[in-house]
Amino acid sequence: MSNTKHADVSKFLSYVLRHKPEAIGLTLNSGGWANIAELISCAAKDGRLLTREVIQSVVDNSDKKRFSISADGLSIRAAQGHSSAQVDMRYEPKVPPEFLYHGTATRFIDSINQQGLRPGSRQYVHLSADEATAITVGQRHGKPTVLKIKTLEMHQQGFIFYQADNGVWLTLTVPVPFIDSTPFID
Repeated sequence: MSNTKHADVSKFLSYVLRHKPEAIGLTLNSGGWANIAELISCAAKDGRLLTREVIQSVVDNSDKKRFSISADGLSIRAAQGHSSAQVDMRYEPKVPPEFLYHGTATRFIDSINQQGLRPGSRQYVHLSADEATAITVGQRHGKPTVLKIKTLEMHQQGFIFYQADNGVWLTLTVPVPFIDSTPFID
């Protein structure tokens, strides 16, 4: 599969499995799982040709491990990043490392310095384990910057953290006092 086709399918799967399953008439269960046969059928009605092989290739070759296929091979879901009200992912709380990182665009720094980090349309704030990943995330939104988050201190003060299957760390919010005041700008 070409890189362009792979990227197109990955974006489509992200859209329907994370944000708008109803756009193609797809139903997700509360854990975010969609039946693969139903996904293929709904996509076809929307004019998109998907096969199990194409879906498996996207899952296997996703550098960010955005998707998971169930143990029985019948269902697929996005690992995290949901904004759909159909999904209530159940993650186990985890103790985070001392610091995690949040990649964003420099144009958002003033707002973040006033309000902290909020999930926006998503269910959680997403944090990365390393600066390099956070830079990549920030680049998707403009000129990147990386914020260092005092996550262990947050945890010690009662904030709950989760880690998605793909390694992304999640929390409901990051108040300003836990954000390193000096963002790293690439």
